[in-house]
Amino acid sequence: MTRILPRTLRGQLTAGLVALLALACVAVGVSTVFALEGFLVRRLDQQLTASAGRFAASLEHEARPDVDNRPDTRGQSEGTFGARLLHGTPTQAAVVRAAADVRVPLTGADRRALAGLPPDGAGHGIRLSALGRYRVNAVPGDDGDVLVTGLPLHPVEETVHRLEAVETAVFGGALVVTGVVGAMWVRLSLRPLRRVTATAASVADLPLASGQVDMPAPVPVADPRTEAGQLGTALNRMLGHVGNALERRQASEERLRYFAADASHELRTPVANIRGHAELALRHEGPVPSDVRRALDRIQSESERMSRLVDDLLLLARLDAGRALEHTPVDLTRLVLDATDDARAAGPDHRWLLDLPEKAVTVTGDKHRLHQVIGNLLANARTHTPAETTVSVQLTADERGTRLTVADDGPGVPGEIQVEIFGRFVRADHSRSRAAGSTGLGLAIVQAVVTAHGGTVTLTSRPGRTAFVVSFPAEEHGRPA
Repeated sequence: MTRILPRTLRGQLTAGLVALLALACVAVGVSTVFALEGFLVRRLDQQLTASAGRFAASLEHEARPDVDNRPDTRGQSEGTFGARLLHGTPTQAAVVRAAADVRVPLTGADRRALAGLPPDGAGHGIRLSALGRYRVNAVPGDDGDVLVTGLPLHPVEETVHRLEAVETAVFGGALVVTGVVGAMWVRLSLRPLRRVTATAASVADLPLASGQVDMPAPVPVADPRTEAGQLGTALNRMLGHVGNALERRQASEERLRYFAADASHELRTPVANIRGHAELALRHEGPVPSDVRRALDRIQSESERMSRLVDDLLLLARLDAGRALEHTPVDLTRLVLDATDDARAAGPDHRWLLDLPEKAVTVTGDKHRLHQVIGNLLANARTHTPAETTVSVQLTADERGTRLTVADDGPGVPGEIQVEIFGRFVRADHSRSRAAGSTGLGLAIVQAVVTAHGGTVTLTSRPGRTAFVVSFPAEEHGRPA
């Protein structure tokens, strides 16, 4: 369905103003036309009443002359119509032309219209076939006849049509001028609102999720008593509250980032010492009780796991702090081959498929971090899917960029987990089987490293198909070599 009203407030206000003025013009035009037409018709009725049927009486048979049909009493205006009816039948009918009366031929419809006139002296409108519309009145004659006198309505209609044309031209011009001037005035009046809209749009475009945010300048408010001024004042207060909240959040994130970095850095040495002492104790050649050896094995295993966790936290803290990565040409095809070989060795109970282009794909970035991205995606597919699962790795590159897809035909990721799958310490252990422990930081590192390289990573998952897609834009990264 076609939209009739304009979408913008400026258009709606202008259209409403023009519509109201158009209604007013129509009301004025209709009332003036009807008033003028009624006034002119009443003037005709007064003239007909003043004539008292003299012209119709002059049409009586010349054998019986009387005071009414003497030549000096027949001076009537041009177009005056007269008719004499006897027993409801017109006997004579004439119209004044050039100071002389001219007989008028009457059709059957004309005769019926004349016979239907009441002899009350009031004005009535009829249409004569040979003359057009007339205003007539009928009065009783002296000989039991009815005398009908009429004046043409053409002058009245011509005057009314002229008035209609003048009003149409004047009102049309007024509507055009009002539309143009009204649109300019509405545009000027809504200028403060446009400033509010521009500020709100700039805030909507800001990345408010994380990082330092520079809030736009407050909206200038000319008059806080106006609606636009009240809206601008409310928006400025909201921007102030949002800015304060973002500053507090940024300060909290900075403190948490520094704490994670410092804690991870400080934990690396004692964790390494624990691992070293556990390995040294396990190398003891003398007899060691079985429960003590089992405890030492657990200490070594957990210390290794803690070392990985500390390294991951330290990497995320450095990436959050904007630590620059290496920017060197990296053979992404070789990284995919190496990472897949490592995953095949670690997961021999899975089927591993490779789909690589004929030419090597080179991107600009940090070789070790990109290798970590591929390894984490493959490890995620291996550890969270059952045995005999097929994992496919596809690498493509074209003018749009480079895409790395890691897909499996496992049970899939639940919908409630997909929205936060790239968060830190997020696991899907309750729905996807685990073959080994997980820190819950692998996919968070994937997203952080890919984002630091200017790329994106997305997930699509359903039972039987789970795919992680890493995309690097072509304008920032290499193309097939």
